[in-house]
Amino acid sequence: QVQLVESGGGLVQPGGSLRLSCAASVSIFSIYAMGWYRQAPGKQRELVARITSGSSTVYADSVKGRFAVSRDNAKKTVYLQMNSLKPEDTAVYYCNAYRSMPFIDLWGQGTQVTVSS
Repeated sequence: QVQLVESGGGLVQPGGSLRLSCAASVSIFSIYAMGWYRQAPGKQRELVARITSGSSTVYADSVKGRFAVSRDNAKKTVYLQMNSLKPEDTAVYYCNAYRSMPFIDLWGQGTQVTVSS
C-alpha cells in the first residue's frame, strides 16, 4: 500500500531550526500537491505549507518568511525547512499527498515538533 512517512521532528529551543522529511513509497511525480499540515492540542488541523507539481507554493501567514517547502521527485521526498521556530509552532506535523484525478488523499502518521526552552 502507498505510504507517507514523516521524520525529523523533535525538541528545539525558540529560534532554532528543524527540517522535516516526508518520504513516499511510490513516485510523487504525478501528485498534484504535497502539503504539510499541523495540529496543536485543542486546535483544528491547519495547512502550514503546500507545493504543487508545478512548484507553486502556499504558506500559512503565521509561517511566511520562516518556513520553506521543497520537493525532490527523484528521492520521492518532500521537505519542510523550519527556521526561527516559536513556541506557537509546537504541534504534530502531518504530510499529505493530494490528487483529484484519479483521486488520492493520503496522510502520514505525523511527527511531533516541540518548541520550548
